[in-house]
Amino acid sequence: MGIHANAKLGPAGRRRLVELIRQGSTERAAAAALSVAPATAHRWSVRERQATAEERASGSWALDRRSRPHRSPARTDVLTEQRICQERRRTGWGPRLIAGAVGVAHSTVHAVLRRHGLSRAAKAPRSTFCRYEWPCPGDLLHMDVKRYPRFMRPGHAVTGDRTRTRADKRDALGHDYFHAVVDDHTRLAYGELLNDEKAATVTAFTERALAWFADHAISAQRVMTDGAWSYTHDRALRDRFAEHEIRHIITPPYTPR
Repeated sequence: MGIHANAKLGPAGRRRLVELIRQGSTERAAAAALSVAPATAHRWSVRERQATAEERASGSWALDRRSRPHRSPARTDVLTEQRICQERRRTGWGPRLIAGAVGVAHSTVHAVLRRHGLSRAAKAPRSTFCRYEWPCPGDLLHMDVKRYPRFMRPGHAVTGDRTRTRADKRDALGHDYFHAVVDDHTRLAYGELLNDEKAATVTAFTERALAWFADHAISAQRVMTDGAWSYTHDRALRDRFAEHEIRHIITPPYTPR
């Protein structure tokens, strides 16, 4: 149990106060010695006299008690509380809807739900990661591009300095583009670091990737990409897929799985 925020005496001071009284000091004199009110000295003296032998031995009588009352005559009856909790679990409604169904004030419903730990709806369990793997090599190839900026000096991840000079902004060095294809079954990967991600570059890279996989006895049946313009609006790439009888699968937006 913690100490009241406005208490002048802690447990040690309270025990010392009672000790002075037991040694013969009056309650007023003991209170003056510790700079507290006589009523405070009287209260802790009574508390110590009413304590059990175990509480005196441990000194727990000097701790603050809970502020919760011993009796609550106006508290909602048990049956009504049970009905409120059952409605909450059954419907998931808030206090106002439950109040209309049960026939009590919504403030009462809120107090009951809070008392029983039901004032906030339980969070839905996070969906577990669903890992899939196609049964045969070549059944599905994943293709994507990663862009890497060129730089002359280490970035903020190393130096901690996020400032950029005028020269840094004026003399931008551009980007390198890493094109990669990964077989879903074997996790065998082919990649190239190229200067751009234009349609012609993507088409040529795809031809080299398919030939490389063919050299490893993997014949592509499907290729999955995101909705990048160079994948979805490249007629040459579409013709290559049709020529090799490859189905092009495009992932929905904002689903990088």
